[in-house]
Amino acid sequence: MTVHMLLGFIIFMLLAMPVGFSLVISGWAALSVFGSMPSSMAVMKIFQPTQSFPLLAIPFFILSGSLMMSGKLGQKLVGLASMLVGKYHGGLGQVTVVGSTVFGGVSGSSVAEASALGSMLIPWQKREGYPGAFGAAVTASSSVIAGLMPPSIPLILFAVVSNTSIASLFIAAVIPALLLASGMMIACYVIGKRRGFPRLKDKHTRDEVRSTLISALPALLMPVFIVVLLRAGIATPTEVSIIAVAYALLVSVLIYRDLSGTRVMAALTNTVITTGVVMLIIAAANIIGYILTSGGVPQTVANWALEYLQHPLLIILAINLLLLMIGMFLDLPAAILLLGPTLVPIANAIDLDLVQLGIMMCVNLSIGLFTPPIGTTLFVASAIAKEKIGSVVKELLPFYLVALVVLVLVSFVPALIVY
Repeated sequence: MTVHMLLGFIIFMLLAMPVGFSLVISGWAALSVFGSMPSSMAVMKIFQPTQSFPLLAIPFFILSGSLMMSGKLGQKLVGLASMLVGKYHGGLGQVTVVGSTVFGGVSGSSVAEASALGSMLIPWQKREGYPGAFGAAVTASSSVIAGLMPPSIPLILFAVVSNTSIASLFIAAVIPALLLASGMMIACYVIGKRRGFPRLKDKHTRDEVRSTLISALPALLMPVFIVVLLRAGIATPTEVSIIAVAYALLVSVLIYRDLSGTRVMAALTNTVITTGVVMLIIAAANIIGYILTSGGVPQTVANWALEYLQHPLLIILAINLLLLMIGMFLDLPAAILLLGPTLVPIANAIDLDLVQLGIMMCVNLSIGLFTPPIGTTLFVASAIAKEKIGSVVKELLPFYLVALVVLVLVSFVPALIVY
């Protein structure tokens, strides 16, 4: 049954069918035709995981991010970032990284961030004399920070499949996210200095910087607000997500005064579409997970790893190599939902903390978002910049190095993330 499911999935993917549909159809067919489960039971297996209280956090976090990113707040954040780092070498690239880090604490979605920030910053960088391919590379790579900064949608998905605390994952992800941001800013500085990229010459007074900082403060406080509520045990992740929507509405109405019916409808539409895509993959992953578990695949893989690799460090290295390869062909949410149930038994067998495993998976699979041939943020940024994929990949080499260094740190230095 497992073999039939995998063959069906590969065939549907080769036919360019969306991942969610490929998973659902191949899994349902394997259960109904080659398994012993009636079609009605297979359908129930598909819908069962969507009836989960923690998963309610996903649409509400997406909605809060859409409400905040679509108004004046985005302009305020970009303005603040340009004031702080625009005057340095590679400054406009650093603006993108800073913007990605802050937006990541609002949106929780790498693809949404690449689209929103790229549309604002890539044309601006090109007008200032930066190569379009470089602008696309910075946007594609830095946008994956949203996969780590609270509220991270991938971390919520991992928490659901591994029965791990969402709050613990959110708190543990902050340092890796900041390490990624710092490393990418250093890369922008070095590249900008070596290649003589233009710097912003506008001088800003302290009063202007202070005024812009105050204007952008509501967005800067969002990730802090989320972590504090979760860390203190004041609210559950789902409750925090609802509070975040109320916060976004209050900020838009009382502070920026830019909330309109059109914006609300656009945010709701985006939320419904994005949530639908995620929920389809969750539903599909449940039936695939059932097939793999009933076939004993997770335990077989765990036993093989313990027998042949033996040493925990070698097993962690093998997990990372597997994830790097899978991440190039499978989108991040689908990969987490499919591989999570298989890797959790291995982690338990070698006493690898599940929080560390979750951060490892998110950092690792995030690299796949800006890696050919299926890199989502890579294609989004390249399309906005109107540059060839090959040209953007050449500019991405230093950012791959930064991401791999951070991956090594979170994989082999657990003190960074496990408290």
